Amino acid sequence: MARYVEGVDRQQVTLLPECLEDYIAEDNTVRVVEAFVEELDLAALGFARAAPPNTGRPAYHPAVLLKIFIYGYLNRIASSRRLERECQRNVELMWLTGRLAPDFKTIADFRRDSGPAIIDKGIPTAGLLAQVLVAKYADHLPLYRQENIFARAGLAIARSTLAQWVGQCGVQLQPLVYALRAELLKHSVLHADETPVAMLKPGNGKTHRAYLWSYCTTTYSQTKAVVFDFADSRGGQHARDFLGLPGEGGWHGSLVCDDFSGYKACFEMGVTEAGCLAHARRKFHELWVNHQSTIGERALRFFIQLYDIEREVRELDAAQRRRIRQERSRPVADAFHLWLTEQRKKVPEGSATAKAIDYSMGRWQALTRYIDDGELPADNNWVENQIRPIAIGRSNWLFAGSLRAGKRAAAVMSLVHSARLNGHDPYAYLKDILERLKVPSSRCDFSHTGMCGSICLSLTIQLSIGAAP
Repeated sequence: MARYVEGVDRQQVTLLPECLEDYIAEDNTVRVVEAFVEELDLAALGFARAAPPNTGRPAYHPAVLLKIFIYGYLNRIASSRRLERECQRNVELMWLTGRLAPDFKTIADFRRDSGPAIIDKGIPTAGLLAQVLVAKYADHLPLYRQENIFARAGLAIARSTLAQWVGQCGVQLQPLVYALRAELLKHSVLHADETPVAMLKPGNGKTHRAYLWSYCTTTYSQTKAVVFDFADSRGGQHARDFLGLPGEGGWHGSLVCDDFSGYKACFEMGVTEAGCLAHARRKFHELWVNHQSTIGERALRFFIQLYDIEREVRELDAAQRRRIRQERSRPVADAFHLWLTEQRKKVPEGSATAKAIDYSMGRWQALTRYIDDGELPADNNWVENQIRPIAIGRSNWLFAGSLRAGKRAAAVMSLVHSARLNGHDPYAYLKDILERLKVPSSRCDFSHTGMCGSICLSLTIQLSIGAAP
């Protein structure tokens, strides 16, 4: 190896036995380490001085120092000073390095400079962290199940460790979610909805109802994004805080939502209310299914006409969509409103039919606002579809451990589901992000962090399943 410090030939004759090679059995683990390191592209992995220096004192090849590091990892030798001594007297290390014995500072500096870690002082690779996050938040596998899955593969990763990884990833990913929220608030039309999630109350071990709020762009927008916001209640202040209200810099577009009172204050601060046609339809559908109501059946026919038009204009631009809605949807809506007015006079107060009619009549302007604005969707189904996977996961992981844990979960879910909306593989997307978010290790002892730690973990996994070279 030109321009590197070179070790002696393993076949060089010594006293009892004749050469160093004879000391190492064919099934010795150091032979696996040797083969494993030789297969690595050290330059591509970012190891410093993977190319020989042109001038100055020859350096130790990164492969030699990496072998020392891996040997220390496998044999629980955490001290770089002890590894220096082992290089001078340990036959396995002498065979592995060609009798080279770097000083402890060289070993420690190599470990420090060998690449950043995703989690400071941690060994998980970007791929492993992305797998844990996607399994939990996209595939709805709680951590205790993932712990059992890893155990079947021979890997003892405690759920407490997995929880720590998830929490730290949530912290590192939060700035990206802030940027996603800023991008979301640039759009003039947003969906909003909320769903209950149990949260563990501190101190007494019981749970209370928290809420996961979701905000997303419409199907008509070129930007496909959803941001989740975890809050300890359903108070409308949470929606106002997300939208930056009150204030001149707050968001003042059109908000597509249901009739939840928490949004009402936003409409008094300059936000335009856009109703959900599906919620109004649902009231009449329940009448028809539960009571075989003829009024419910007739109302559903009006909704069918309105939605047939929406299916036709879905792929058109906003101007064409508005023109067709005004030409065809407006007459249907006017006829529907007139019919509702007449039917309301015939039904008793407090009945299910009266409540269904009052829901639509009381919000008629908001429900039909989409007809005069081609950018508005007719209903809030799009955001409800984004929340539906959360409801599936909620039945598996049961509750959030704390408000902080809920917010970190919301950050990860925002990225996972936004990636899915844009046709990306959530695993590949998160892995790429985590690779870019690596942080340098903050200590210089021989703890197993950074790229070296990731390589050691990879070799350990291969040894455990019999796939090592």
